[in-house]
Amino acid sequence: MNEMILATLVIGLAFYLLSIISEDYFVPAIDKLSNKLGLSSDAAGATLLAMGSSAPEFFTSLFAVFGTSSDTANIGAGAIVGSAIFNVLVIVGAASMYKAVKLQWQPVVRDMVFYVLSILMLLYAFSDGVVTMPEAAVFVVFYGLYVFAVVNWRKWLDYSDDVSAVELLEDNEVGKLGKFTRSILDKVIVSPIKKPHLYGLTFVLSILAIALLSHQLVHSVGVIAHEMNINATFLALTVLAAGTSVPDLIGSIVVAKQGRGDMAVSNAIGSNIFDILFGLGLPWLAVILIRGDNVEVSAENLTSSVLLLLATVVALSFIVVTRNWRISNRSGLVLLALYAGYVVYIVSQVL
Repeated sequence: MNEMILATLVIGLAFYLLSIISEDYFVPAIDKLSNKLGLSSDAAGATLLAMGSSAPEFFTSLFAVFGTSSDTANIGAGAIVGSAIFNVLVIVGAASMYKAVKLQWQPVVRDMVFYVLSILMLLYAFSDGVVTMPEAAVFVVFYGLYVFAVVNWRKWLDYSDDVSAVELLEDNEVGKLGKFTRSILDKVIVSPIKKPHLYGLTFVLSILAIALLSHQLVHSVGVIAHEMNINATFLALTVLAAGTSVPDLIGSIVVAKQGRGDMAVSNAIGSNIFDILFGLGLPWLAVILIRGDNVEVSAENLTSSVLLLLATVVALSFIVVTRNWRISNRSGLVLLALYAGYVVYIVSQVL
């Protein structure tokens, strides 16, 4: 019981620190880098911002796949699948609740096509419960193709981009606990707000901090699953998925409030593509190369969620097309309601 209480406290603290590190250090460092590279807003959202805000999911998957138990090995896949559903329904829904999102069809079609193909690849990989080296390699290569397409998309399809840089920094009011936490972190991680010329160092230190916290998350979820005799994949699909998606949620809401709907949606969908293709593909490939064995996945616990993930893409596409490439407050409520229904379904599977 004491171990379970301690693990619960560690998870709560890790989520809190991940939120602050991502919002105040990691994403702003990504902001400086995207400005330096002169990326368009949808390209920055789909690549750098998506990669940066998905760092918790990536490191969770990386540490989980090297776990010794089958439950631990499935935590990473469960967290990414659950996070993908959270991103589409909650993040896009929450972003549109702050401000109606008007989208351009070109980047939306690009991301949706790659996203659907990524989900189909995931279904194929899970179909026999074993991931092989060719399958893992295809995931990584396909993500490289996606990045290439994102960078060149505006050259191939001429569409406007009102903002060519990512501006995610805001002077938000924080409580005493937030100020105290940030004062401590400022001594460990260089603030890109106070010292913008050191954004490269901030980027590296943030990655190290996120990696450490993600390792603790995987371990703590495994402890709770063991103590409560609950399937670890269930916890990964729900609790861990929502917690590791906090940076994505923060980033998308901030840019949506600034009126950049393309970037908010591209971040949510781009994060999912990154999570599936790179966040799962690279750890799978690494563990296969190091251990020389294929990776076993719990297909019976994940396939239904992947099918639901495909359904969320269909639902979002239907809303966007029928609303003339616009997501309003009402559409956001529908997406949030769909996620509530998904949580009820997942909980019913373990009761």
